[in-house]
Amino acid sequence: MAFKTEGLSDVEKQYGKLTIFASYFSGTGKSWRMLETAERVRQAGQDVVIGLLSGDAWKDTRALADRFEMLPCKELKKNGRTDREVNLEMCLKRMPDLILIDDLSHNNIDGARHRKRYQDIEELLKAGIDVYTTLDIHHIESLQDTVSDIFGGTIPDRIPDRIFDQAARVEFVDIEPELLCERLLRQNRKAFPLSQLNALRAVGLRRCADRAAACMQQTPPHTHDQILVCISVSPSSERIIRAAAQMANAFQCGLIALFVETKSFQWGTEADREQLQENIRLAQQLGATVETVYGDDVAYQIAEFARLSGAAKIVIGRSTQQGRLFFRRPSLIERLIYLAPALDIHIIPDNHPANQTAAKYMEAMYVSPVSLLDLMKSALILILVTLAGWVFYHFGSTEANVIAIYLLGVMLISVFTKSSVCSLTGSVIAVLAFNFFFTEPRFTLQAHGSDYPVTFLVMFLVSLITGSMAARLKAHAKHSAQVAWRTKLLFETNQCLQKAQTQEEILSITATQLQKIFQRDVVAYNIENGALNPPTLFLMDDTQTGEIYRSAEEKQVAQWVLANNRRAGAGTDNLPGARCTYLSIRTGKQVYGVIGIAAMGKTMDSVETSILLSILGECALALENQNNLEEKEAAAVMAKNEQLRANLLRSISHDLRTPLTAISGNASNLLSNGKLFDEQTKNRMYADIYDDAMWLINLVENLLSVSRLESGRMNLSLSTELIDEVVAEALRHIDRKSTEYHLHVQSSDEFTLVEIDARLIIQVIINIVNNAIKYSPPGSEINIGWKRQGKYVDVSVADNGPGIPDSAKPRIFDMFYSASNRIADSRRSMGLGLALCKSIVNAHGGEITVSDHLPQGSVFTFSIPAGEVELHE
Repeated sequence: MAFKTEGLSDVEKQYGKLTIFASYFSGTGKSWRMLETAERVRQAGQDVVIGLLSGDAWKDTRALADRFEMLPCKELKKNGRTDREVNLEMCLKRMPDLILIDDLSHNNIDGARHRKRYQDIEELLKAGIDVYTTLDIHHIESLQDTVSDIFGGTIPDRIPDRIFDQAARVEFVDIEPELLCERLLRQNRKAFPLSQLNALRAVGLRRCADRAAACMQQTPPHTHDQILVCISVSPSSERIIRAAAQMANAFQCGLIALFVETKSFQWGTEADREQLQENIRLAQQLGATVETVYGDDVAYQIAEFARLSGAAKIVIGRSTQQGRLFFRRPSLIERLIYLAPALDIHIIPDNHPANQTAAKYMEAMYVSPVSLLDLMKSALILILVTLAGWVFYHFGSTEANVIAIYLLGVMLISVFTKSSVCSLTGSVIAVLAFNFFFTEPRFTLQAHGSDYPVTFLVMFLVSLITGSMAARLKAHAKHSAQVAWRTKLLFETNQCLQKAQTQEEILSITATQLQKIFQRDVVAYNIENGALNPPTLFLMDDTQTGEIYRSAEEKQVAQWVLANNRRAGAGTDNLPGARCTYLSIRTGKQVYGVIGIAAMGKTMDSVETSILLSILGECALALENQNNLEEKEAAAVMAKNEQLRANLLRSISHDLRTPLTAISGNASNLLSNGKLFDEQTKNRMYADIYDDAMWLINLVENLLSVSRLESGRMNLSLSTELIDEVVAEALRHIDRKSTEYHLHVQSSDEFTLVEIDARLIIQVIINIVNNAIKYSPPGSEINIGWKRQGKYVDVSVADNGPGIPDSAKPRIFDMFYSASNRIADSRRSMGLGLALCKSIVNAHGGEITVSDHLPQGSVFTFSIPAGEVELHE
């Protein structure tokens, strides 16, 4: 029997599709059905290969597999034997349409890229390859409690429920348990009892039916409803987490896993912390959001968090230990019912076989470990308060003052020691010491006064309560300090990131903060054009080179994180052999960088992980803002360039039309009616053509020079020149109308040298002189002079024309700007000449200015570097 279910959601086009051939036990024919289906796909024309087939496949299954191309597997040695794993590199290089991989739930051995085979398959799916695989249904994580009841133990090879639920297609391969037993016996294989096989079959059919029902509903989860599951360091929390996950799937709502950290947890063993991390990983694997709160009143913390988070149901475990008959205090569940009467509370009995360990934990949970240092501190404090009481007693002080001193001592013991046992013991010893040293008869434990027993009882209760309250205040103060420290770090990181100006600076600030928080080496990878740049190292020990973090293996892990947008490296299931834990700096699917935190033999707890993710989130937002800012600036530059291009085209279309029309008109007249014109008219027409052509040539030269300077493609060819020769050469190329003006050049007996690109500076002088000729009436005077000023030579061009208005002076060197005046020819100025002059002078490290020339006119002054005489021996 076989039935199929479609996926819960459409898989994105770039992802491959996963098809699972599931059954309730080995031997039902999953691999055969997978190969048979793949054969039909291959005959339809698709490229189908086998990535890995189980080594214990049956003969007829192997015969069917021989029809397919089989990719070489990766052979890894462990405990003296060689195991075969999926060769991911070969599969990704081959890139078939469909690949067959047996045993989805398999755990890879050390040395493989991933710890789990389903992670190998996920990478193939992301590459766009369809995958067929097989699965025994009892390897699904949420079914482990039921499977444990059937088999009497847990199964190590497991897959998360999401892999099964999100598969594009699931086909359940089913046969009767009796036929399966006969088949296994014929093959000399171990057969389980029919009762177990029937139970497994029922579990498998029910799980597939639940998936089929979820597929038919196709409704999004009710995110406004939340189920809150309470976790602890007890191994039995796994059962509670799975039960809560099943409820969340059934009700289609969110799941929150809450851990209440008490002061006793801080003094717990490393095994407790590791077990807590295992429980947290299981909760995350089943889709839960993990949260941690602090406080000794566990019931109050759970009820308050449920109220604030809007949880509708609470799932909690109940121990099977028998409570005390006398002086029984309300249990955690009873207090929770009292504090949260409006919530549904689901109680999961902790009757798992592993609860023997849990019971030991519960016993140790209320007895804090006592260190020798705490005992020494307690003894020292009791001795000191006894001596102080002796001094008070010697000077005639009342017994009430001595009692107050002992109460102070008990309070100090609670503050300076970790264990509550010290506080309790200190209270008892304080009463006995007061009785021994300060009551009659002294130096005995007897008391003659009838009211002393009441005094001792009240003193003991007061000291015990005072000590307990002091210890609780100390714990709250410690928690508050931790929260304040974390808040300060996040606030400081946020402020520093806001001040950063570049992506490299943002990554540097983030890595520095992480190094400060975790006291570990940090590796930061920046991303440029979709690829990783060389890593930047932030080492705790400056004497180290950090070459171990620059190895090809480490960079391969960082590259995998970039490609898959998931954490990898030490402490994870992906490439666990790395020296660092690598995480992507991301917002959604956009990755801006990769950060590596050195493992150094330590694992991060849930609080450290939350701080790390918060800081990386802040970094990602800062990088996204910086990226948006750079894109905005690039868009502004592009808009400016577009505006420049539009202005250029507009100017060309308007200003070039007149000289081109004049050239074509004069040339046409000369060609058609040349004989009708006298010699003087012809010469005037030739001169007009020449003038218009030279204007166009100068315009094109200016345009080319401006474009080269603006794009940074004009390289200066500096040489030492005499300024006299440069000016003389420039005057030979100025406008031919200069004969109508009076040009005066400064003459001096001294030789003035300049360090310039002569060709460009000649262009500057030509443009400024031509500008004076253009905007001054004929007969005006134009004076050219220069003077050395320190390391520069100031060159000036002065005219006595109409001058430049003060309002136009700030923009006179802007491109495409022309000051309005009375000269009719100004309409043919595109405003490029002076802009080009400014660019050339600035490229030489000088400045150009314009000022008034009294009584009238303008003076253009520009500075260029002075040259020195080179002496050759």
